[in-house]
Amino acid sequence: MRVTAENLVSSINQLNKNRYYNYINSSTKGLIQIVRVNLPEGPIIIKRWDSSIGQSPATAKEESISSQLIWRVANAFQEDMPINIDRVLGASYNTRSVFESLLAHTPNFHVTYPGRIETIKSYSTIKSGHKHLVWLPDQPHEMGTINIIKTERIISEIPSQHAIYESLTVKDDFATISEHSLDIKIQRRHAQIQVALVQIGLQLGFRTWVAQNDKSIIYNKKRLAEIEGVIPSLNDEKLIMAHPDAVNAALLIDCIWFKNGRLMPAVMEIECTTGITSGLSRMKNFQDKFPPFPTRYTIVAADEDRPKFLKEASKEQFNTLKPMFFPFSAVEELYSLCQRRKIRGVSEEFLDSFMEYVN
Repeated sequence: MRVTAENLVSSINQLNKNRYYNYINSSTKGLIQIVRVNLPEGPIIIKRWDSSIGQSPATAKEESISSQLIWRVANAFQEDMPINIDRVLGASYNTRSVFESLLAHTPNFHVTYPGRIETIKSYSTIKSGHKHLVWLPDQPHEMGTINIIKTERIISEIPSQHAIYESLTVKDDFATISEHSLDIKIQRRHAQIQVALVQIGLQLGFRTWVAQNDKSIIYNKKRLAEIEGVIPSLNDEKLIMAHPDAVNAALLIDCIWFKNGRLMPAVMEIECTTGITSGLSRMKNFQDKFPPFPTRYTIVAADEDRPKFLKEASKEQFNTLKPMFFPFSAVEELYSLCQRRKIRGVSEEFLDSFMEYVN
């Protein structure tokens, strides 16, 4: 299970707005009030003040906990995995401690202090831990209270993983078919995810077809079509070459992974806007032109687009696809893993731990 911004905002919206809330750390002076909650994904408007220095609810200004902050925190949570909010957000967002405290007052989030491993030169010692939140949806506590869980866990505070992209240039003729109106930031994001999928495929022993109209992307001083592992022509791909209608239907699909001339681990459409239906329709058209074959028909999209995916993918017209959702955060998690560890020899079922089937 994954947490979404909608989940977090909904939880905080259930807190009593006619009372004040303390910070998690009792040494932090001040109180918090929820002014209003904008559903489904924020922002959340709050007031905070410290009466010891003469402040009051009447004089406190309204401040915003942004949707961007909420999504960054939501993407970090996994069930029963302690999260340090300060590490997730760094020095960004001056309302991060307020948001953390409000979350801790909701039933599914608990406070814990795991030990931490401190390594200096070659010597490691266990130190007292920093404050973490842990999401335990099956162990709720009372609404409006903070529950502290004792733990024997120890955290090794290695640097957080990063997905690193080389220089990338989107030419004027990129996405000339259906996404021509997209602004350059969206085009670049689409291209970055496409590159990540190519590199993941290469690491897992796949060859990747990239949409015909995207081959002019320049990545690390090479056209995308020239990058190792990218298929130059579908007409030469053994698995599909005997089915010209399928070849034509596949030309504009963002990414297709092939393996050993016999397997097709995934067919993927990258959606950076609300075009999830168009991506599903493009894959359905390909499926209709190709003999029945086991693969993963996958929408690759921003984490916050999951509700849109679930709504569209559950429509009867897409039943035969059995669509999967591959969120950007999971793409970059896998891409980072490939960059850092050069993983080899895993089965293609390994992908299923990063993707989600529609229910």
